[in-house]
Amino acid sequence: MAHIDYFFSTVSPYTYLAGTRLESIAARHGATIAYKPMDLTGGIFPRTGGTPVAERPPARLELRAQDLRRQAKKHALAIDLDPPYRAVNAAPSSYAFIAAKAAGGGDLGALVHAFTGAVWRDRRDIAQDDVIADCLAAAGFDRSLAGMAMLAGAEDYSRNTEQAVLAGVFGAPFYIVDGTEKFWGQDKLEDLDLFLAGKL
Repeated sequence: MAHIDYFFSTVSPYTYLAGTRLESIAARHGATIAYKPMDLTGGIFPRTGGTPVAERPPARLELRAQDLRRQAKKHALAIDLDPPYRAVNAAPSSYAFIAAKAAGGGDLGALVHAFTGAVWRDRRDIAQDDVIADCLAAAGFDRSLAGMAMLAGAEDYSRNTEQAVLAGVFGAPFYIVDGTEKFWGQDKLEDLDLFLAGKL
């Protein structure tokens, strides 16, 4: 049985565009998933050569906007290309995700999508407890997990970020199968599916 380490950011538009396709792929192949929210802008980019979006040249930003629009249409997902909270602190929602993972009772894939969708579809601030609670509830988790277990969440968030750097992760979403085979970006989910099927 294959195992997938799924490194993601709760504010990443490309993590949003991944939807819940990873979960469908994993179910089809009997693979397990370890969900690892990480600090992309403050923890991954500075250590792996990445450039924060706000610091990228205009040509890269123009192509990014076009690509986001095209990919959203391709996967039938509504997207706001200029959401007001796209640069929000991802830590509170990531801590809540970690608390939900520990508590159980809901759908983790749906929770990733709820957080990213709140930013890139619904124009909401996922650093706010009420928004976090809404996302938790939408994915079948207890609303009261919002704002809880912050210390444990902070430790796991930091640990996930360190693991990501050591594993060679430099963007989100990032998928690693059995600790070795790496796939970067939602547009590589088809390749991940083929790999698990033994075709790549």
